[in-house]
Amino acid sequence: MNNNKLSLAEKDVQHQLHPYTDARVHEEVGPLIIERGEGIYVYDDQGKPYIEAMSGLWSAALGFSNERLIKAAESQLRKLPFYHLFGHKAHAPSIELADKLIELAPVPMSKVFFTNSGSEANDTVVKMIWYRNNALGKPAKKKFISRINGYHGITIVSASLTGLPANQRGFDVPLPGFYHVGNPHHYRHALAGESQEQFADRLSAELENLILREGPETIAAFYGEPLMGAGGVIVPPRTYWDKIQAVCRKYDVLVVADEVICGFGRTGNMFGSETFGIRPDVMVLSKQLSSSYQPISAILINDELYQGIADQSHALGTLGHGFTAGGHPVAAAVALENIKIIEEDNLVPHAAAMGKILQDGLNQFADHPLVGEVRGQGLIAAVELVADRASKAPFEVTGKLGRYLAGRAQEHGMITRNMGDAIAFCPPLISSESEIRLILERFARSLEDTQRWFNASR
Repeated sequence: MNNNKLSLAEKDVQHQLHPYTDARVHEEVGPLIIERGEGIYVYDDQGKPYIEAMSGLWSAALGFSNERLIKAAESQLRKLPFYHLFGHKAHAPSIELADKLIELAPVPMSKVFFTNSGSEANDTVVKMIWYRNNALGKPAKKKFISRINGYHGITIVSASLTGLPANQRGFDVPLPGFYHVGNPHHYRHALAGESQEQFADRLSAELENLILREGPETIAAFYGEPLMGAGGVIVPPRTYWDKIQAVCRKYDVLVVADEVICGFGRTGNMFGSETFGIRPDVMVLSKQLSSSYQPISAILINDELYQGIADQSHALGTLGHGFTAGGHPVAAAVALENIKIIEEDNLVPHAAAMGKILQDGLNQFADHPLVGEVRGQGLIAAVELVADRASKAPFEVTGKLGRYLAGRAQEHGMITRNMGDAIAFCPPLISSESEIRLILERFARSLEDTQRWFNASR
């Protein structure tokens, strides 16, 4: 067949393999083709508008078609469209962005290393910690601990840190040396009558027991999102991070805060580490760093970690790691402008204020027959659907209710995401009060549709 006669949808099905998609189902249903975006809306190729209630992939902080970001990219493309950072080379955008990130960090940090995605960044952190521990004469201190349902990316190493079955089944991960402790979801995993503080006690004891079982001399770092994103928007129980960090400090285990989703205002503070009282040794940033207008990620490391890496690079003659596009001048220029806009427009306190409207609005559905839990912090939230509130049981199979509601939301002109039966909300930081209320209205209509479908299916 002449490809020029195929529609875009037909070409997509014929030639494109999609991430996070059932390939056989996609052959049947085809894509929703998004043609353009403006503000918090995207438009399909038929002109239908959708509220992007997920900021794309937790990431379009400034929404779509922000002119300042577009101009920043265009200006940098005309001046220096590409250069690398290898072998003592540098350029102004990466220097200025690194300086700004060190200034913004909630705890003292020493250096910034640029990569292109959260997955690459987390893969790099593991390598750097291994590299540093070799320099310190601790070759056994190489194991990493993260959480069940945590999300840290999809390269082989970052998928080993990730604790979601969908990212591991069929891929032969996790690799040896990567361990997972309990998901800090009180609603799902607390014992009967167990308070949030008691649940946090049990989770910190579980971490300590794992460290002791494997040997503290073998455990390099504990990895966690301040608030879990893709694992279901899981807000940690009270005192959780204080207790987890105390265990890590006791056994000389580094704390890595994966701020890829939480960073740059999402939780109502510039960083999720501030919201939850984390004092990390390493921070990983991406997504809202550039509002995803350009692919970029950054690793912030403290001075203790830097000194070991610097000594090792000197002993070996080089730091044998880096990416062609790491710290790309266009991406760095866009990220700098993105941060300027967030600061100048006071979008962090704005996110906190709009987040309260979102959280309060969603909590009005807490007593709905299909709603098990409403949870969130700032402008990130989830509503978990259940077939039976008393037992917290799903409908037939986990995810069926969530998929149906997400489909109805799309029909009503709102793109959200179901993670199993948890419906996620992560609207752009620029969302107005009226737009947040429109999100709530469209969710209400979708929930009503789902209730009718559920009743008819019983």
